[in-house]
Amino acid sequence: MVKMIKIGVVGAGKFGGYHIGKCTAHPGVEYIGVFDKNDDAANAQSAKVGGRVFKSPAALFKACDAVIIAAPATAHGQLAIAALEQGLHILVEKPLATTLADATRIADLADIENLCVLAGHQERYVARAIGLGDVPEQPLLIKAQRLNPFSPRGTDTSVTLDLMTHDIDLVNWLMGGSPHLVTGQTFKERTAWPDHSFAELSYESGLAFLEASRLAEVSQRILEITYPSGTVRVDLNAKTLINDTPFNLNKNFADMPDARDSLAAGMNEFVSAITHKRTAFISALDGLEAVKIAQTIDQN
Repeated sequence: MVKMIKIGVVGAGKFGGYHIGKCTAHPGVEYIGVFDKNDDAANAQSAKVGGRVFKSPAALFKACDAVIIAAPATAHGQLAIAALEQGLHILVEKPLATTLADATRIADLADIENLCVLAGHQERYVARAIGLGDVPEQPLLIKAQRLNPFSPRGTDTSVTLDLMTHDIDLVNWLMGGSPHLVTGQTFKERTAWPDHSFAELSYESGLAFLEASRLAEVSQRILEITYPSGTVRVDLNAKTLINDTPFNLNKNFADMPDARDSLAAGMNEFVSAITHKRTAFISALDGLEAVKIAQTIDQN
C-alpha cells in the first residue's frame, strides 16, 4: 500500500482555496490543514473542506510531509526556505521567490537535502497537452502576450514576476535552455512596481519577445511560435490552436486533463515526484532561472 502524503497549505486566499481543493480530491494526499494570517479566511476553508487551522507556519510544517505555498509573492521565498529547512517537499506558486538570494537558497536546499521543489508555472502543462514538448525543431521566434485588467492581487511585486514569469519559464522550456542575453523595459503606472513589462530574450536558436501588463482593458494571453517549418499560434484564454506546421499537435488540447485543470496537473506531478523521488517537471532550478530573468528585465 502506497503511503499517503501529508500535505498542508500556506495561504487561504483564492489560489490557496484552489490548492486545498486539489489536495482533498487527490487519492494519494492526506490533507492536513491550512495557515493564513487572516484567521477568518483560514476558518472559512476549514469549515468548507475540513482540516486543521494552524496558528503558525512552523506548527503546520511539523504536521506535514509537504506543503503548498500560496501566500502573497513576497512571502514565498522565506516560507519555502523555512519548509525546506524542516525537511519538507514544497510546491510554490509562481514566482518561486521575489529575490534572487531567496530563489538561489531554495534551489540549493532542494539539492542538498534531496527534496522535491515544484515551481507553479502552470502554462507548461498546457503546452505539454498541446504536444509542444515533442516538436523536433527549435523555435526561431516566440512571441508571448499576457495582458490582464487590474486586480490588487499580485501587486506586491512587479508584473514581470507576477505574470510574465509564466512565459519566461515556458519560453526557456521551448527553447531548451536559458537566454544568453536579456533586455527589457518596464513602466510603473498604478502601483509601486512595474505594471507594464516588455522583454527580448536571445537564445542560441532564436529570439523571444514578451509583453505583460496588469492594466489592460481585457484579458489576452497569446503564444506564437515560429519554427523553420511553420508557425503555431495558441490563444491560452480561448484554448484554441492554429497550426500550419507539419507537426501533429493536439488542436483539441482543451479537453486534455493537463490543460483542462493545470492545478490538478501540478498536484499530480508533485505527488508523483515525491513518491518516485525524482526531479519535478518544473524544478527549483527552473523557478530560479525565471526569477533571475525577471529581475534582469526589471533592472533594465
